[in-house]
Amino acid sequence: KVKDLVSPAMYWLVQHGWPMVIADTQKITLRRAFTEATEKYSAQVKMSADGLKLEGYVAGRPFPIIDIKDPMVAMKIMQNFRMALSFDDLDLRNFDADTGPISTERPLQVERHFLIDHFRRLRYIGRLYVDPKPEIPNGEGYEYKETLHPLIEPFDLKGVGFTYYRYIDPAKQDDSWLYLPSLRRVRRLSTAQRSDALFGQDTDQDSYGGYAGALAWMDWKFLGEKEVLGAFHSEHFPVKWADGAADFAFDDKWEKRQVYVVEGISKLPQYAFSKRVLYIDKDAYAVPFSDMYDHSGELWKIWVNNFSHGKEAFPGSKMKYDEETPFPSAAVMVDIQLEHATKAALPSHRFPGEPGWYWHQGEKEGTTEDKFTIAELIGSGH
Repeated sequence: KVKDLVSPAMYWLVQHGWPMVIADTQKITLRRAFTEATEKYSAQVKMSADGLKLEGYVAGRPFPIIDIKDPMVAMKIMQNFRMALSFDDLDLRNFDADTGPISTERPLQVERHFLIDHFRRLRYIGRLYVDPKPEIPNGEGYEYKETLHPLIEPFDLKGVGFTYYRYIDPAKQDDSWLYLPSLRRVRRLSTAQRSDALFGQDTDQDSYGGYAGALAWMDWKFLGEKEVLGAFHSEHFPVKWADGAADFAFDDKWEKRQVYVVEGISKLPQYAFSKRVLYIDKDAYAVPFSDMYDHSGELWKIWVNNFSHGKEAFPGSKMKYDEETPFPSAAVMVDIQLEHATKAALPSHRFPGEPGWYWHQGEKEGTTEDKFTIAELIGSGH
């Protein structure tokens, strides 16, 4: 029943026990400031001749109207995707992940359990909520800075962390650093290494959220429009994992969504994947799932997102918003070839009452520029 409504890799998951409760499609309401910025600025936005750069962009959605016959349609969709997460900053706290082999015979065999203290992002452009708006002046040309640190578990990785800087200039590769307390050193990572899974689990930095790499380092191709199933209005927070052998999967509501299908092929020969295929929701520009292929063209991995939307993560949450806000409760990455999965609860069940997601709070919740330095990366690891 769902074969034509999912990606090839998602269909493999369903065949291997992933449950789907099909519900009515609900509308996703875009935030007021984002809608107003789109109306105010989108008419002045243009693509550079090489298709890599946005010109005249201030805030909001760069291209609110997509013409699928436009020769630059793939890149315009990806620019909308790049600017879709229109929060000035983010702090995701206390999330955890289990990783291990899966089968149809038994539950996920946990090889390693990870617990992460903070995942933070600070946007320098397109800012709509926290001063300075619409950008933080910076001569270096940052688009955003992001940091994931420190790891609290497992014990042998305690204090490990990442920090990376994304630049507006498409010619500049990310600055990425990995801190390893056991070696007492900070290691630089190349853009290609962002596709490598680290520490025995399945996820890579470029797969976060469906795709978190820089747009300029891929050749993008528009594959078409499609109706698919996506988990955009989940009811459980924290996540509800499925029972039995399907416990690597979240068990919640799925709905029909209209998406663009876009393929990305890396320009870097040492990149782990031969291609990524993204399914991008036309309303939210979020990804319900994305498929990844190996260099022989075989299906290799899939990233699956679980979204909920509301004014608070759960009734009585200490973090409340005055309009609909996304609260992703889980993400799952599955290596189909190895039958191995990494499932992340955002936040962990071990922190009852934790809303997990702190959107555009800035200084109030400690998401400030000093959290994104190498000194902070090393200091938090200690």
